[in-house]
Amino acid sequence: MIRVMIVDDDALVRLGLTDLIEGDSGLQLVAAARDGAEAVAAATAHRVDVALVDVRMPGTDGIAATAQLRRLPRPPRVITLTTFDLDAYVFDALTAGADGFLLKDTDPAEILRAVHLVAAGSAMLHPAAARRLIDQHHRRGGRTGAARAARAAVDRLTPREREVLALVAEGDGNAEIAAALAMRESTVKAHVSRILGVLGVDNRVRAALAARDAGLL
Repeated sequence: MIRVMIVDDDALVRLGLTDLIEGDSGLQLVAAARDGAEAVAAATAHRVDVALVDVRMPGTDGIAATAQLRRLPRPPRVITLTTFDLDAYVFDALTAGADGFLLKDTDPAEILRAVHLVAAGSAMLHPAAARRLIDQHHRRGGRTGAARAARAAVDRLTPREREVLALVAEGDGNAEIAAALAMRESTVKAHVSRILGVLGVDNRVRAALAARDAGLL
């Protein structure tokens, strides 16, 4: 059972997400918070596997909340939600440790799929905004020192690990990578773990950014 927390200042959004989560037998809603401060308190009191966090909230916003949640002793994985296509804050949220982001008008089935994927260790980026996210990353300096560092790190990977990383950067989950490369899923997990260590990142989104910085794709 995946334990989920909803964080949004809009009561109607919280209600809609609550109905969605409670309709999935594999998910359990354990907390709902109105801002980042409430979210951190709730995640401290309850074990949370995945938090759906609105980016723009009064008080402690989604970016600050994501950073604080990821620093907890039992950090939940975070999916940020935004109203606008690539909100200006999304890159900062991913940098703070989010495992992905979705637009609030994403199909409900895709939101549920994202929760399951992120809980399993994958990343989830809204496809319409993923390319623009990478472009924004490059405009913030990804083409300079970060690109050189990424290339040097990727060069330390084995050819097989680079194949896995390329598929991670495309947004594939472990099962999809295993099928594409004719590997066991447990082997893929081991490769991904080593890749994150070599790249010096803590989630698949940052690994994908590093792969693109390095020109792997």
